[in-house]
Amino acid sequence: MILLIDVAHVYSTLYRTYFDKQTFQQQRGLLIGIPFISFIAGVLLYTMSSLLFWRLLAYVAVFHFVRQQYGFMRVYSRKEQKEGWYHKIDTLTIYTATIYPLLYWHLSDARNFNWFVEGDFVLFKSTLLLKITGILYGLMIGIYLVKEIVFGIKYRAVNIPRISVIMGTILSWYFGIVYFNGDMAFTLLNVVSHGIPYMALIWLYGEKNYTGATSKGGRFLKLIFSEYGVLIFVGLIFLFAYIEEGLWDATVWKEHGSVFGAFHMIDIPVNDQWLAFLVPLLALPQITHYVIDGYIWRIRQDNFKWNSEARVLKD
Repeated sequence: MILLIDVAHVYSTLYRTYFDKQTFQQQRGLLIGIPFISFIAGVLLYTMSSLLFWRLLAYVAVFHFVRQQYGFMRVYSRKEQKEGWYHKIDTLTIYTATIYPLLYWHLSDARNFNWFVEGDFVLFKSTLLLKITGILYGLMIGIYLVKEIVFGIKYRAVNIPRISVIMGTILSWYFGIVYFNGDMAFTLLNVVSHGIPYMALIWLYGEKNYTGATSKGGRFLKLIFSEYGVLIFVGLIFLFAYIEEGLWDATVWKEHGSVFGAFHMIDIPVNDQWLAFLVPLLALPQITHYVIDGYIWRIRQDNFKWNSEARVLKD
């Protein structure tokens, strides 16, 4: 689940950016500058403190995860004609559904799992705050359910995709973080529900924009998003994910030699000085994915457009 979904979905961004000739030409400075600046910043942070590096990366990842759920909600509600307060309740609900479990993680006893490494979250146990946030969480969910009933009666319409995104977020985040206290549940309910929809969105976007006579994505993307191109689509990102994780395991983690045996054939000693460069380098695809995703998804009517002002829809 981590290798073929969590890590692989990071590389699916390539189809939307670096593999798109027109996009790369138009956004060359951004697409080159983001990884370069991210790497330099990562090295500086890791040199100061490895825990500081992982902690900052964890909170950037959290922001990415939260904003994706808001983004998917917006995708499926963009054509709804309704009063502003309906939309505001949807927005508050999606943020409540994601932020409360994260607050529970911070305010309760330590979970039996971590985001990246042990100690990456700043935990501050508080029973009082936990009770208050729990009450507000239940109240917000109740308001949302009432809103859906009122909306359905008034407009005689039910937006099943939008409701599915919101309810799916509520259930997956609550059970993945709060109810179950295990790494497998967290991975299955949060990581998988994050990665697969993202890859699906990339595929749907590519199939719509890179096929047909008017496509400007080039022959490669036409092939990728053709009828049987899905095999190449997933095959490439699986390969990139395997190579990255193999390098991580051979140089940093050294935990899964049976899975990444080819990478362990040569024992490469890595000291702390090398780690200050190696860890930010191996994390660079992930960091770039987090940052660049804030630019590439913005809804204007029925199209996703680049946003040069960095006002994000998703991440």
